[in-house]
Amino acid sequence: MIPLVLASASPARLATLKSAGVEPSVVVSGVDESQVTGLPPADLAQRLAELKCAAVADEVGSGRLVLGCDSVLELDGQALGKPEDPDEAVRRWRTMRGRTGVLHTGHCLRETTSGQQATGTGSTVVHFAAVTDDEITAYVDSGEPLQVAGAFTIDGLGGAFVTGIEGDHHNVVGLSLPLLRDLLGELGHDWTALWR
Repeated sequence: MIPLVLASASPARLATLKSAGVEPSVVVSGVDESQVTGLPPADLAQRLAELKCAAVADEVGSGRLVLGCDSVLELDGQALGKPEDPDEAVRRWRTMRGRTGVLHTGHCLRETTSGQQATGTGSTVVHFAAVTDDEITAYVDSGEPLQVAGAFTIDGLGGAFVTGIEGDHHNVVGLSLPLLRDLLGELGHDWTALWR
């Protein structure tokens, strides 16, 4: 099997792969996410995933599979990435509480030898709890919402603030395992061959 390279600094994406029996190497893309604007949320997530994949694929050379991912929360048609500061995280949570959003994660998988790539976006509906102002303050003070798209996690402190999802749980964490399996298949590889 061709070695997998994860083009992401996300510890949650790495942990998701490891828990599924995959041990990728990690090369952070360094892509400036602010360079892409004006796209609908799902398209934005996909475009950023492709840019991250391309940047790392150019860096690692042949004989690799490179996976780029990017997540964006859609609320009221707006794309919400990582909040810029604690004040923005508080404002965002006051808007999100008791509501429903859609977490889009773009995926781009490229074979560096052939240059072939497969892409897809996973979208999962997320229902947020009607959290109190005190809970929002405590959560933002923890620092966690500042590190992640949409200012929440489902696999960390924020898990108690998500009342339910419709779709793939792993996609909300940042990487859809079923979608990755499909993308591997498009490139002629078996998911089980990635297992360590």
